[in-house]
Amino acid sequence: MEPSVAIASAVSASDVLAAQARLRRYLDITPTHYAERFGCWLKLENLQRTGSYKVRGALNALLAARERGDNRPTIAASAGNHAQGLAWAAYRLGLQAITVMPRCAPQTKIAGVAHWGATVRLHGESYDEAKAFAAELAAQHDYRLLSAFDDPDVIAGQGTVGLEIASVLSPDVVIVPIGGGGLAAGVVLALKSQGVRVIGAQVEGVDAMARALRGDDRILEPVATLADGVKVKEPGQLTRRVLRELLDDVVIVREAELRETLVRLALEEHVIAEGAGALALAAGKRIAAKRKCAVVSGGNLDAGVLASLLQDVRPRPPRKPRQRKQERLIPPAALPSALPAGLLSNLSHALPTPRKPRVSRTEELPA
Repeated sequence: MEPSVAIASAVSASDVLAAQARLRRYLDITPTHYAERFGCWLKLENLQRTGSYKVRGALNALLAARERGDNRPTIAASAGNHAQGLAWAAYRLGLQAITVMPRCAPQTKIAGVAHWGATVRLHGESYDEAKAFAAELAAQHDYRLLSAFDDPDVIAGQGTVGLEIASVLSPDVVIVPIGGGGLAAGVVLALKSQGVRVIGAQVEGVDAMARALRGDDRILEPVATLADGVKVKEPGQLTRRVLRELLDDVVIVREAELRETLVRLALEEHVIAEGAGALALAAGKRIAAKRKCAVVSGGNLDAGVLASLLQDVRPRPPRKPRQRKQERLIPPAALPSALPAGLLSNLSHALPTPRKPRVSRTEELPA
């Protein structure tokens, strides 16, 4: 089947466009920044409301449910960012939200959820245990259970990241982190019709989606990783169908690469990203493209973790940049005639005689 804006599933590119129309009233467009030392554009979703792209999907889901007349309390399981997004969206719309988070969730994310008035329940030692408990509560109390990634409205909301990238860039490749696959599915629906390659990024040992796309459906326990936001044991079924149809590739990143990239982002680009937020950029080093863009998906990193990384990780110094364009001296004839004649003469003698240039390949910086 030819890649298209719609596939045989419950979500399509038109849903992403509808989500954009809903969200523009509530959310600002996040910046796009060129990280010259990485040779890559960054979509800074760490500067999004609640510090992550997740608020897009949560808010779109609540708005779409309200349009359908469903105003039940909403419950969700999350390692942190989806919970914060849901809490902010429910606060903004005056709705009730309950979040179930694993006990190992970062304190900064737990505090962020409580700040917006959502009910916080800590349960289990992993996202999957929290997810099972949230499903039990939803069945008992008739709550609306909102998946962090395997929901059409959530996928459509996350896809607005791709629409914003396309509105300011003409990228060859967009790289997105993958946990359950909601962001990747939304972005690929938004961009595939425009001929943009979309590549996913996962961490070694936390690669359930990559294995599922290869036909390996074994459910394995993820290893410990700095990228807690993508630590998912079982990827979504809906997201899996979308990505199997449209995603170009998945790059697997080593944990050491992820840590080094996060530290370099902080020191060289002054961008604070959480582990999952630096994942796409870490994968970008292995991808050849003239104009590539990595989604910095979140910035909710505990201060203690950042301090430890800055102390322990010593990134290699970046390579000396290549000369990208030749500078030309201004010839005397091009100087303003109003200059005093003596100054013009002295300046003419001071200019060195240019040597015949060597033939070399020059590259232009992205516009």
